[in-house]
Amino acid sequence: MTGARLAVVLGLLAALSACGMRPIYAGGSQGVVAQGLAAVEVSPIAGREGWLVRNALNDRLGQAGVDVTPRYRLDVLLDDQLEGLGLLTDDTIGRERRTLRARYQLVDLDSGMVLVDATAGSDAGIDVVSSEYATIAAEQTALENLAQQVADRIVTRLTLALNSPS
Repeated sequence: MTGARLAVVLGLLAALSACGMRPIYAGGSQGVVAQGLAAVEVSPIAGREGWLVRNALNDRLGQAGVDVTPRYRLDVLLDDQLEGLGLLTDDTIGRERRTLRARYQLVDLDSGMVLVDATAGSDAGIDVVSSEYATIAAEQTALENLAQQVADRIVTRLTLALNSPS
């Protein structure tokens, strides 16, 4: 029975290797995807939320201290919304929702062709407490976390686009 099981496992491994899947980050920092991500220049993004998202994108794209000639430009437009939810019995807001949405395009600098045109977003709930300072701090923390999440989603989409066969 052991020989039969071994044959089945080897057969499954052979079938899996023929499925066409390949590692995204093959080649490490010298691989196609890593080099492509490092060659993305992030355009300036307006506002405090833009500053946060742009820094998060540059961190994830390998731009921190790396001198690579840009081949792509990433244009991002943000929409940051803060809305009150959950009215309390005294007609005050008890909960807020912060939503950060990004519309972004990856542009090939040589041809001017748009390679990726997509959106990403995330939202967070915030408790409104009696301390105005605590509420403002929670709103800012939510924005910082949302900027990180949106940047993660954008980079994941760019990674898939740069990994797809041309």
